[in-house]
Parts: sequence; C-alpha cells; structure tokens
Amino acid sequence: MDSVLRIIIQRLALGAVTLLVVSIVIFVAVNLLPGDFAQAILGQGATPEAIETIRRDLGLDQPFFFRYFTWLGGILQGDLGTSFAQLNFQTNMGGDQLKTVAEQIAPRFENTMFLAGVTAAIAVPVSLTLGILAALYRNSVFDRATNIFTLSSISSPEFFLAYILILFLAVLNPVLPSLSNIFEGMSLTDRTIRTLLPALTLTLVVTAHMMRMTRAAIINLLASPYIEMARLKGLSPMRVIVVHALPNALAPIINVIALNLAYLITGVVVVEVVFVYPGIGQLFVDSVKIRDIPVVQACCLIFAGAYILLNLMADILSILSNPRLRHPK
Repeated sequence: MDSVLRIIIQRLALGAVTLLVVSIVIFVAVNLLPGDFAQAILGQGATPEAIETIRRDLGLDQPFFFRYFTWLGGILQGDLGTSFAQLNFQTNMGGDQLKTVAEQIAPRFENTMFLAGVTAAIAVPVSLTLGILAALYRNSVFDRATNIFTLSSISSPEFFLAYILILFLAVLNPVLPSLSNIFEGMSLTDRTIRTLLPALTLTLVVTAHMMRMTRAAIINLLASPYIEMARLKGLSPMRVIVVHALPNALAPIINVIALNLAYLITGVVVVEVVFVYPGIGQLFVDSVKIRDIPVVQACCLIFAGAYILLNLMADILSILSNPRLRHPK
C-alpha cells in the first residue's frame, strides 16, 4: 500500500510540474499573438496616447515576467483575471459590461462538460461492445466491417462528419436540430436532444481508438495459458473474453478511454463552432478573434489541466488494476 501511495504522489507531483511548464508555454504563446488589444478596441483612428492609456490601464505595459507571475499568483488564489472584451455577443450574461474570466467561463465550461458527458455515455459502451465482439469474431465479416467503419470515421475531419450528420439527420430527415443553441433554464430532455448531433459527431471520432484498443488488448491475451485453461473447462467464448480476458486487459483500455475523454474536453473547438454550441471551445475561438488575452489564457490552461488530470487518472487506475504495476521490481 505504501508503494502505491508513493507512486500516486509521484504522479501528482509530475502532473503539477507539467502544468507549470505548460502555463509558461501558454503565456508566452498567447502574448506572442499578432495584433494589439488596445488597438483593436480603439480602432485604426486611435491616437498613440489613447492606446498607451488603455495598455497602462490593462497592465499590458508591465514587463513580461511580472505579468506572468501576477497571472500565476492569481490562478493559485482562484482568480483567473478580468476579461478585456465587452461581451456584446453574450446579452444573457450582462450586456456590454466587463466580466471576470471565471464568470465568463463557468457556464460555458458546464455546457462543454455536459456535451462530453453525453458523448462518453454513448461512445464508451458502444466502443467496448464493438471491441469485445470484434475480438470474439475476429477476422470475420463483422470484424472487418467494424474496422473499416471506425477507420473511415477517424480518418475524416470533424467538420466533414458534422456536416454529413447535419445533412442526413437535420436536413434530409429532420430528426434532430442542426444548431445546438442551448441556454440556461432548458429542460434536461430538450438540452439532451439539442446536444445529440454534436455528441454523435464526437462519438464517431473517438469510438475507433477505444474499439481498436479493446480488440487488440483482448486478442493479445487469448493465447495466454489461463485462457486456454478456461476454454478446456468448456466455458463459452463470450464468457472467456468477458470474465477472464477483459479484466486483465483493463490497463491499456483505461488509458485509451482516458485519452479520448480528455479529447472530448480539449478537442471540441471545431464541433462547437460548427453547431454553434455555447461551450468553452466556442468561447475560445471568439476570444482569439477579439484578442481577449485573459480568456484565451484561461481556456488554454483549462484544456491543458483537463488533459493532464485525465492522463494522471488513467495512470493511477492502470496501476491499481494491474498488480505487476503496483509492485514493480
């Protein structure tokens, strides 16, 4: 137990260091973006004195390292800063008054997590089921058809899959709405229906990884002695795979599921833009357009933090599910 706790602490410390390094990269990259926010909000006819005043009021005239450590100190205290931009495009969040970054991100992040949850609820069971069946009927027509379908979906750009689904499920056969314009106060049923189309798009993207890893991990164990013993006992092929092979293949499956769940949070930008879904990905794109530096930095940090956290969880769960990793020699 002490070794497991030590490994977990080491992983958490490594994750914290990684996030610190990523925060430096994010701050440097965002501040190297072309253009100037003060110039953008004042227009081309702004005088140098007016631009300098705006930059001074926003702290953009401070030294680079001073601004980074001020930003980092605020994050450690739970303060993501104040949005630079006027929120004219978010009338339901206070009109054109300045908003803090946390106030601007919170509802959007909740929407993105809801989309990721709906996608995960569809994709994970479907992927595991297809992976188990593909391993059970390997080299059959079902196995080959499943591999062709999943490889085709993962090889297609997200926006292409989104437009195909819109064409067939919203235009030719109006089953689902083409735009996911959800808002606060909607019922869970309406919210889920409007989220289904982007969720199906993301499902097509992430299913292939999880299905193929499940299939490969199970097939890799089918030649093991204990699997042969289970077969000699007369157990059905499905029982052999589900009861004996699947539990021992959990470590790689957990890793690939965690990576794809991280993608559902960090890779939703294109899907949210296509479906006009009011999530953090859409907010990120809008903030880049208007050079709202604090919001862009916070969105990038959230993406990186989610990716690192889910990878740490996958690492820890893999260790707990595999005795050989819990007791390394």
